[in-house]
Amino acid sequence: MCRNGIHCLLAAGLMALATPADAADLAIVGGRVQPSPYEAPIENAVVLVSDGRIEAVGRAGEVAIPAGTRTLDASGKVVVAGFWNSHAHLLGPAYRNVAKTPAAKLDSTLREQYGQWGFTTVYDLASAPGEAQALVRRIEAGEINGPRVLSTGVPFFPAGGTPIYVRDHNLGIEGAVAEVADAEAGRKRATEQLAQGARGVKLFTGSIVGGNEGVRLMDASVARAISKVDRDRDQPVFAHATDAGGLVVALQAGADVLAHATPAAGPWPAPTVSRLVREDVALVPTLSMFEIEIRRERVPESVVRRFVGAAQSQVSMLQAAGGTVLFGTDAGYIDKFDTTRELELLAEAGLDWRKLLASLTTNPARVFDEDDTRGRIAPGMAADLVVLGADPAQDIKAFANVAWTVRGGVVIHQKP
Repeated sequence: MCRNGIHCLLAAGLMALATPADAADLAIVGGRVQPSPYEAPIENAVVLVSDGRIEAVGRAGEVAIPAGTRTLDASGKVVVAGFWNSHAHLLGPAYRNVAKTPAAKLDSTLREQYGQWGFTTVYDLASAPGEAQALVRRIEAGEINGPRVLSTGVPFFPAGGTPIYVRDHNLGIEGAVAEVADAEAGRKRATEQLAQGARGVKLFTGSIVGGNEGVRLMDASVARAISKVDRDRDQPVFAHATDAGGLVVALQAGADVLAHATPAAGPWPAPTVSRLVREDVALVPTLSMFEIEIRRERVPESVVRRFVGAAQSQVSMLQAAGGTVLFGTDAGYIDKFDTTRELELLAEAGLDWRKLLASLTTNPARVFDEDDTRGRIAPGMAADLVVLGADPAQDIKAFANVAWTVRGGVVIHQKP
C-alpha cells in the first residue's frame, strides 16, 4: 500500500516497465468495450495497443489502425480490463524447480490455470521458498507468456502454529521455515523476503492447528512488527484470520486485506463491518474454497450451506456498507481453477455484474495502488485486456467465458 509519495511514484514507474519483452501492436475491433464497471460502454469499438500500452479507444472509424497491425475480431463479444486473482498459490509439482522447468511447460500450466480464466495479474499468497521469484524473473524476461505474478512468498505462521493442512499435504512450506518465534524474528524475515522481491506479507493471525486448541492466534506484537516492516516499504499486508480472534489480531496489526472470509465467526457484528470499511480493509471471500473444503468432511449438505452462507453474509454486509471486495479463488491450494462457482456464490451474496467486474479490475488496482496503470480501458493504461464471449450483464457466468486474454499487449490465451 503506497503511503509515501516518492515510493508511489517509483512504484508506478517500475510498473510501467513491467510488460512482456515482445509486446507488439494489436487492435481489438468490433466488440463492445466496457471501460470500467460504471462507465458507459462503447459499441462497435476499437482498442489500439502499442508497445504494451493502450494507444487509443473509440468507435470504429474514430481510431486509425496502422497497416500491418494484428487484429482480433471481437464482434459480438465484450472487452473489459484484465482480471486480477487476488488470492492464488504457486503450489504443487508444476511450481517445483521453476528455474529449470521448460518454458513451454510453464506456458501451458499458466494458460490452463489462469490465462483461460482472464487473469492478467495473479497474487500468490503462499509458495515454496524462491519459486515465485524464479517464475517472476522468467515471465518478466519474456521467456514465458504468462500473467503478471505478484507474490508474498513464504507466509508467516504463529510460533508452533503451522496449519494442520500444511502438515498433511506436501506444499513445500515447512513449519521451521514459516513459523515466527518473536517480533525480532518476524522483522528480520519480512525484511529479507521484501528485499528478495516479495510484494507484501501474509500473516496467519489465526492458524488452524487442530486438536483441542483448534485455532492458534499470532501474538499481536509479532503481527504488528511484521506489518510495520511491510508498511514502511509501501507493501500490502494480507491476513488469514480464520475466526473472530484472528480477525481481532489482523485489525490490531493493521492488515490491508483479509485473505478469506471468516465463516467460523458467524455473521460479523455491525461495529466490525464499520471498522473494516473505515480502515479500508479489503476482503477476498474465497467462497468456493470453503464449499469444497467443507464437503471434503462429508457433512450433510445443510451444514455446507450454513457454513458457506455465513461467509456470504459477511460479503453481503461488507459490500452493502461500502466496503471493498476482491476476487480470489485460493487456486493452487484447491485444484479448482474454473471461476464459475465463485462468481455464482458472490452473485448470491449480492454482487451484481458491475460489482463483480469491480472485484476483478478496479478494486484490486486501487487497493494495490496501481489504478493509474491498470483496472480500466483507457489511453495510457497497461494493455491488460479480456475479451469475453458473452455479455456478463445478461449472465454473470460470462466472466468465465474468455475468448482472449491479453497481458501487456501479448495474447496469453486464445479460446480454441
